[in-house]
Amino acid sequence: MALEAAAAVQEFFTDVGLYLFGVDVNPEEFVNRFFDSLFPLVYHHLINPSVTDSSLEYSECIRMARRDVSPFGNIPKRVMGQMGRSLLPSRTFLQALNLGIEVINTTDHLHFSKECSRALLRMQYCPHCQGLTLSKPCMGYCLNVARGCLAHMAELNPHWHAYIQSLEELSNAMHGTYDVEHVLLNFHLLVNDAVIQAYLNGQKLAEQVNKICGHPVRTPTQSPPCSFDPSKEKHGMKISPRNGEETLANRRKEFINSLRLYRSFYGSLADQLCVNELAAVDGLPCWNGEDLVKRYFMCRGL
Repeated sequence: MALEAAAAVQEFFTDVGLYLFGVDVNPEEFVNRFFDSLFPLVYHHLINPSVTDSSLEYSECIRMARRDVSPFGNIPKRVMGQMGRSLLPSRTFLQALNLGIEVINTTDHLHFSKECSRALLRMQYCPHCQGLTLSKPCMGYCLNVARGCLAHMAELNPHWHAYIQSLEELSNAMHGTYDVEHVLLNFHLLVNDAVIQAYLNGQKLAEQVNKICGHPVRTPTQSPPCSFDPSKEKHGMKISPRNGEETLANRRKEFINSLRLYRSFYGSLADQLCVNELAAVDGLPCWNGEDLVKRYFMCRGL
């Protein structure tokens, strides 16, 4: 039965992935489709294994009857509830990440004003005209020019900070039944419970299906009947222990922790450029915009 159910399982997880990536699919609909597809398999293998009429028409009738006879009790609704609670936060988290990528890509190519371009040219290359090819601008001079040129970038900082904080809050809320990984890893347990419930109510379900779909053709079973022990199945379905580092929750936590280091990225961009790349180290001779000096005294404008 497991092999026959593989297509339905694959379709279910494909729909989950499509929903997470923003495709317009309805979780309630694909959960219903999964249990609709599961019922004919459970019926033929466990409830009425002597049925030989496995025509597409008869199986389709059983599939369509699933929502009327409710062979799996309230388990499909429980799955819908868990999917609804867990999928939406994960989908929102992915959409937020894509928004962050768009912001970064938008600010990746800076367009400076003519005044700023002249100030940068003077700061970086005017010393070369005097043969000072190895000199760097003074720290104060560099900060004055860079902060002026990147003032519009600094305005993004409070919004960027709020964005990271929102990501962190959303990530912290994604646990338990709100964590899609937790829900999907336990999905097989609910499916197992659904199959057991249908098996235990097999006689009643067979009568209901006969009323809706008619009596199937019966012949002596040629192969041994499917062995199914609800007590063994109930205790046999367990999740294998997993290394905590492999969980999505831990990966999200690591990502948020690394992102938190850049909360002030746009506000401190000018300072970082001067400190790490552009400006001379304090104590060394530096270019002040006009000459090579030991110290930069004046705060010059652009």
